[in-house]
Amino acid sequence: MKAALVGADGTLLHEARRPTGRTRGPEAVVRSILDFAADLHAHGLAHLGEPAAAAGVAVPGIVDADHGIAVYASNLGWTDVPLRDLLSTRLEGIPVALGHDVRTGGLAEGRLGAGKGADRFLFVPLGTGIAGAIGIDGTIEPGAHGSAGEIGHIVVRPGGPPCGCGQRGCLERLASASAVSKAWAEASGDPAADAADCAKAVRSGDPRAVDVWQHAVDALADGLLTALTLLDPHTLIIGGGLAEAGETLFTPLRAAIADRVVQFQTLPEIVPAALGDAAGCLGAGLLAWDLLAAPRPTEDPHDSPEVTT
Repeated sequence: MKAALVGADGTLLHEARRPTGRTRGPEAVVRSILDFAADLHAHGLAHLGEPAAAAGVAVPGIVDADHGIAVYASNLGWTDVPLRDLLSTRLEGIPVALGHDVRTGGLAEGRLGAGKGADRFLFVPLGTGIAGAIGIDGTIEPGAHGSAGEIGHIVVRPGGPPCGCGQRGCLERLASASAVSKAWAEASGDPAADAADCAKAVRSGDPRAVDVWQHAVDALADGLLTALTLLDPHTLIIGGGLAEAGETLFTPLRAAIADRVVQFQTLPEIVPAALGDAAGCLGAGLLAWDLLAAPRPTEDPHDSPEVTT
């Protein structure tokens, strides 16, 4: 877990990390989050002169942000965890915002990072899996049911390798950092080899690595083209572990997407994410500040007797 105290301007005032406690079960993870948040709340009071005014938390899986419920997170063993209420109770009643981890990171990249100034962007981190965050005018589009941006489950190779979602040939099974790691471990004969090792071998000219890498890049370009066709963003932000390969990834990826764009489409600017693994903390902080800035029901101008129509 990564956590921070975040100022109103997005400044990281204090950062900390802790293990999730996942090996002790899903209830232990919840307790770890509550304890961590309470300690940060106390740190603000002790070292900055005031406790946090609000809290934001980003979690993986399916999130019902409106009701503050972590609906499903398979890697945490969660189902319908009322995280917002649990946190608010532990933090002396302060308001709490709940968000999806990738969309929260995308919010930070859009406002503070690589997408700053772009009114339409798509943030795609390539890590253990692949997801996406659709940025529109400084906000992230969650979708009608909280699952917008799940680009990793676009089928790019029908009949391809099975995915945990139940489909075959999903993008994240072919182009995520974990997919590249698996393919390179098999191709190299080294079970400990990972995507970073593959990128290094690509740079050294190893033809086996070049083949593995190009297969991933081609699948990624096919998936991203679908997203670009639907969303037409100004900026495409690529993050996650695979993006740490730098131009070893970006040069062939830009070329592959450019080759696929047709006459009616406009090629977006394709850039690396700027915030690294701080994006989630910053995004959670922005969720909290947005919560404080949102008008309360009694502040609705339509309810004011001073407004006439």
